[in-house]
Amino acid sequence: MVIKYSYFLFVILAFASRNTCSAIVIKKFPFLMPNIHPFIDDLYICTAVRIDYSKPYHIVAFEPNATMHTAHHILLYGCKEPSTTLSVWNCGEMSSTLDGLPAFNPCKSGSEIIYAWARDAPPFNLPEGVGFLVGGDSPIQYLILQVHYAHKYKDGESDRSGLILHYTEEPLPRTAAVILLGTGGQIHPKRIEHMEASCNIEEHKVLHPVAYRTHTHQLGKVVSGYVIREENGKQVWTLLGKRDPLTPQMFYPVETPDNFTIRYGDKLAARCTMKNTRDKIVEVGQTSMDEMCNFYLTYWVEKTSPLEQKYCFTNGPPAYHWGEDDGIDVNRIPESASSLN
Repeated sequence: MVIKYSYFLFVILAFASRNTCSAIVIKKFPFLMPNIHPFIDDLYICTAVRIDYSKPYHIVAFEPNATMHTAHHILLYGCKEPSTTLSVWNCGEMSSTLDGLPAFNPCKSGSEIIYAWARDAPPFNLPEGVGFLVGGDSPIQYLILQVHYAHKYKDGESDRSGLILHYTEEPLPRTAAVILLGTGGQIHPKRIEHMEASCNIEEHKVLHPVAYRTHTHQLGKVVSGYVIREENGKQVWTLLGKRDPLTPQMFYPVETPDNFTIRYGDKLAARCTMKNTRDKIVEVGQTSMDEMCNFYLTYWVEKTSPLEQKYCFTNGPPAYHWGEDDGIDVNRIPESASSLN
């Protein structure tokens, strides 16, 4: 693969615009791969743009420009600093230099996930008045587009998968963010396994949950996410969302009661119910024959910054399950946590 693209600085430009009912001007920026030719299976490619640091912007919607036949999944990272100044690079977790394509992580510092897409999910729009703050003096000074290509392309084929970002230059009262729950671990052959994550909310901020997204590869049956709160000496589990992860992996509205908030002292928890029908152990990894267990939660905060905590990961099975050194009362886990009912 020959690299023909030089690294470039980025000032957000208006390729199109429209007015919403609230008269906020929305503009669009197509953040796409620069005619990439995936030359091996399970190739992760990243490309970066530098955001205008002279003023802030709010991303309010994400419009996919991809199909599941082309891209296994797409991630949009926000970074304080990328890992390289190259225009494109190999950014898989198990990456190494391939055919002249250098390997680096997506971010060198300040990594957080802003958006994720897979399985022909439709566009995602944030609620009115809510946006991801980037540029200016925000922690996000670069955007990194990562595309996982499950299969190599034929000679002469290239790809421009990516996202069309909808944004406004006008100030918004509410700032969006994502926290990702996930696990490592393994699934033994011919077994149903629960892959579980949990963490405490240890910052004094009020989170308003908006949407959730589930992600596994081929063996996932149900992914569920909860908020756990102590009330009158007992743990109360509130469902954030639950999906079959093999349906379109879009962000779905949370299933919490109206005006529900997450606050200091609460616990976030997620479970992936996996069924391994194969004759071998399946590990968590980045190829299409490996597995993943991810639960994404998009939320907003008002008049403050989002959580400093961006990720909530555990080692997964067999090393970790709910109830092991995390304070979750296993006697109160909802019976429906592993079913779609």
